[in-house]
Amino acid sequence: MDPRYPHAARGIGLMLLAVSTFACLDSTSKYLGQHYPAPAVVWLRSVLQTLVMMAVFVPRMGPGLVRTSSLGLQALRGVLLTASSVIFVVALGYMQIAVVTSIVFLSPIIVALAAGPLLGERVAPRTWFALAGGFTGALLIVRPGGAAFGWYVILPLTCAFSVAGYQILTRKLAGHDHPITTLFFPSLLGCLLIPAAFPGSFFVLPTELPHAAAFIAIGVLASVGHFLLIRAHAHAPATILAPFNYVQILIVLVIGWVIFGQLPDGIALTGIALIVASGLGLILASRRPSAS
Repeated sequence: MDPRYPHAARGIGLMLLAVSTFACLDSTSKYLGQHYPAPAVVWLRSVLQTLVMMAVFVPRMGPGLVRTSSLGLQALRGVLLTASSVIFVVALGYMQIAVVTSIVFLSPIIVALAAGPLLGERVAPRTWFALAGGFTGALLIVRPGGAAFGWYVILPLTCAFSVAGYQILTRKLAGHDHPITTLFFPSLLGCLLIPAAFPGSFFVLPTELPHAAAFIAIGVLASVGHFLLIRAHAHAPATILAPFNYVQILIVLVIGWVIFGQLPDGIALTGIALIVASGLGLILASRRPSAS
């Protein structure tokens, strides 16, 4: 353990709890997406998450909760995250949860590649190798021309690029806005954007008690997951925590198999492994100064 971060083990534990929470959130969203329109699922999640965060942080921060140095960047982040959330839930209706999640995990590689022209960072050769490996994995999963290939495979890829844009904007805001403010804005904007974009399908009341419980659960899970993520980064830097993000793929593999009876075939599992290996390889290589 790095002596500079004596509480790194605690941060790793919180990170594992966070990704487990997000895996449960995605699984619950898939369940609800089988019964309700995707905009309704995302909107109610945004409303509940916003209410939970307001209850917790308004007494502590007051108006500072929405004080930002760049309203435009925060608004654009909100648009990208809301769009990616709706696309993700739609994709879950057509594809296995492990497959969708794995393809979305191309986003860190896309961020590393886009950091050059957008953030002025040097793009190392390892980034191109990771991108090639990641997209090769995605091709093994979707298999263009295969019997299972359909138009919907574009959904998780679109989601990956949207999430990458969101992450890049988050990096630009780092050190300028309070982390809680940066976390709060997307859920608040989701409450406003979805009714404007989907006026006919954003408001749907649960028809059964289990559905109502699931809607409450996704709001709580989203709030708790992001809170755990913030606490994890308070104990350890991103360079230590980032590899543990990929545990989420393993968790959704198990959930998809046990709950939904879905398990990717051998070729798709190979593609998933290649995406994970490419992302982990990029993260681990970036921690070595000599690698650049």
